[in-house]
Amino acid sequence: MAGEATSAVEAVVRESYGRLLAFLASQTSDIAAAEDALADALESAVRTWPERGVPERPESWMLTVARRSLIGGGRRRQVAERNQVELALRTAEREELGPASSVPDKRLELMFTCAHPAIDPSLHAPLMLQTVLGLDAARIAAAFLMAPATLGQQLVRAKRKIKVAGVPFRVPGPEELPERAGSVADAIYAAYGTGWDDPVGDDDRKVGLVPEALRLVELLCELLPDDPEAHGLAALLWHTEARRGSRRADDGTLVLLSEQDPATWSRAAIATADRHLRVAASLHSPGPWQVQAVIQAVHNRRASAGETDWLTIVALYDTLLTMRPTVGAQVARAGAVLEAAGPDAALAALAEVDPGAAATYQPWWAVRLEALIRAGAPGDEIGSAYGEAVRLSNDPAVRAHLALRVGPGLGAEQKG
Repeated sequence: MAGEATSAVEAVVRESYGRLLAFLASQTSDIAAAEDALADALESAVRTWPERGVPERPESWMLTVARRSLIGGGRRRQVAERNQVELALRTAEREELGPASSVPDKRLELMFTCAHPAIDPSLHAPLMLQTVLGLDAARIAAAFLMAPATLGQQLVRAKRKIKVAGVPFRVPGPEELPERAGSVADAIYAAYGTGWDDPVGDDDRKVGLVPEALRLVELLCELLPDDPEAHGLAALLWHTEARRGSRRADDGTLVLLSEQDPATWSRAAIATADRHLRVAASLHSPGPWQVQAVIQAVHNRRASAGETDWLTIVALYDTLLTMRPTVGAQVARAGAVLEAAGPDAALAALAEVDPGAAATYQPWWAVRLEALIRAGAPGDEIGSAYGEAVRLSNDPAVRAHLALRVGPGLGAEQKG
């Protein structure tokens, strides 16, 4: 019974946390209070479900307990505020939730709330990732190259500002959508990337992020059917998703894109991506998400063409860098140059990256290592690049692949 209860609680956290939090926050305009109430509900479930059994509708049970916690917390507030909270929750329960209904999906509304102009733009995507997808500040800070403690304090202040300023929990009108949609897209992409980093599902904090991101990007396209970049992002995610199951061999070892069998890629995902790309192209307004999607589409054309058009990919990265010049795009371009023009050209491309950013960016060292190996560089140069590429990677499969590339002698030497 205890194991079943634990599994049920984990399932609610994995599948329903974002929906529950978004719904509660939308009724009270208080994200922090909703988080506390939901934490109380989860604690109560962990304590009572092993003894009393898992409720027939765990999500509804969790929502009911969280509501009671919010109302109880309201008793410690001013009378007017307490009445407002209780009235909102009771009204929502009566009008929106029947006995057998599911929780309305308010996540997109919460994401647009987090992207309100009153909030520091640099916090838009991190705030969405924490509130809507439940990522902790440490993981978000790593993704955005920020100090965890500093980011945590900033997120607390942002939630307080949403409450004090009375930021409305709704999808904004047409005139406000464009300025906020970009932040929402960035958060969805970051969520997908975080889940992508855990291909075998070993990290409980990342389980479920990929399907959530795919669902959210489809919701974004429904909300903004004439936004080419929304469809571009959807195409990018689905083209990438087509290959996700091919990234690891049965024994868990890394399989590089160039070594993957295209027959294992998802044709359904590629078809979905191509459909979004066609919609984006019909709107005649190119943007960086669309260019990145086309890059992935060219990779996936190997399934029909039998080879990768690296020169086209390099040209596409050149276009992307004029739109959104990032370190990631520069390094990815260098990787494409390595295949299209050889190691010397790739090393020259890597040299154009800002040294400060390159020093702590693992893919830069990984591409440099591969270029040095192909160029027949001296062992000390290869060893230096290998050491940094390994040091900056948290993935054992990646480290094992790098050791295989340099050979047993150098790999063992660096381990020692």
